[in-house]
Amino acid sequence: MKRIDNFKSIIDKYEIIFFDAFGVIKTYAGLVPGIEKTFSYLEKENKEYYVVTNDASRSPEQLAASFHRMGLHAITPERIVSSGMLTKEFLDLKVPDGIVAYLGTPDSAHYIERSGLKTLPVGEVNEHNIDKISAMIFLDDEGFNWFEDLNKTVNLLRRRTIPVIVANTDRAYPLTATNVSIAIGGIAAMIESVVGKQFIRFGKPDSQMFMFAYDLIREYRKVAKNDIVMVGDTLNTDILGGNKFGLDTVLVLTGNTQAKDYENRITAAGIMPTYICDTAVVDIDELDL
Repeated sequence: MKRIDNFKSIIDKYEIIFFDAFGVIKTYAGLVPGIEKTFSYLEKENKEYYVVTNDASRSPEQLAASFHRMGLHAITPERIVSSGMLTKEFLDLKVPDGIVAYLGTPDSAHYIERSGLKTLPVGEVNEHNIDKISAMIFLDDEGFNWFEDLNKTVNLLRRRTIPVIVANTDRAYPLTATNVSIAIGGIAAMIESVVGKQFIRFGKPDSQMFMFAYDLIREYRKVAKNDIVMVGDTLNTDILGGNKFGLDTVLVLTGNTQAKDYENRITAAGIMPTYICDTAVVDIDELDL
């Protein structure tokens, strides 16, 4: 574990950079100040980069558009690898027909619909359609009534033996500088403990997330794991997942892990990043870009 002052020195060592999105590129307040310089430098040096995210609430096109609205145009849909893409692959292989119930917004159901399946918000499950539900997916922490729909989810899963997929394993995310909000992964963990069933999870820290991104790259070029570095702000998803897959990892202190307590968190978790850097912003003169 090495403390690095300038993120540029890390970029220079690798051919491909994997970035987490929230806490690395953007926060609750918008883009991390200066992050545009990082992507300008990556383009200048012909470095390949991808956003590897647990965000299954929107399609890659929608996620890229959200960056564009904030002024970061370097991230295009083909640069995004999301846990929703793994969810779609699972549905294509394992759920050939029927209705898929979900918790989330209508936008988050994009991945289900692209598999050609019918979608149904949990709030619309009733006695007339419950026996036609072939799978249940946790997609987003918005778009439903927390009291009524969470209770309905519990009873759906008590009644039906169906695959249950958690498309975003994040349990919480920063809401402000001092507060967090419960993410869909946290909701899924609670319901899993209530119904006593094992759910299928896609997203970091699962190695399948990194293998999916790795295989996408290897379709058109040769690459070794030591050519790739994973940059994240969360020890038990970004860093643990990168470590498990055999990648070097960078813990940045702009999101879930803050400069004031990162040492205590690393000690408590026992999860060791390869590098620690205050931010994923490169320290370089604008004229050099």
